[in-house]
Amino acid sequence: MKSLKKKRRIQIVAVASIALVIATGLIGYALRDGINFFRSPSQIMAEPPAPTETFRIGGLVEEGTLIRGEGETVRFNVTDGGASIPVTYKGVLPDLFEENQGMVGTGTYDGATFRATEILAKHDEDYMPKEVVESLKEQGVYQPPNGS
Repeated sequence: MKSLKKKRRIQIVAVASIALVIATGLIGYALRDGINFFRSPSQIMAEPPAPTETFRIGGLVEEGTLIRGEGETVRFNVTDGGASIPVTYKGVLPDLFEENQGMVGTGTYDGATFRATEILAKHDEDYMPKEVVESLKEQGVYQPPNGS
């Protein structure tokens, strides 16, 4: 009688383990397109991503590179102090988007230009995305806001 109970417990544990592995696999499969990795311009130049990979780029909008007036298309360069990547974006930029300000864009890189589908800009005077600050610190060009 005890061996039957033990056998039943082993079967239940095995079925539960298989169900857990399948559920984890399905969750990972469902989220694969929703995960966007962050990269700095220096990381993109060092290891260019595949042209079909969607990811986020962040840094400062390089001074003198913001070109508006080509219809809805806007062109600019984003830099982290170590490298500069040309960006094109078709759409309306956030109101606070300016040169020498932090930004994060989502899109793809074709080997020469980052084609952004979404642009996020700072929302107040001192805000800069965490990833951008870390990247700028690695490059040695980060300056805290207001001298703090």
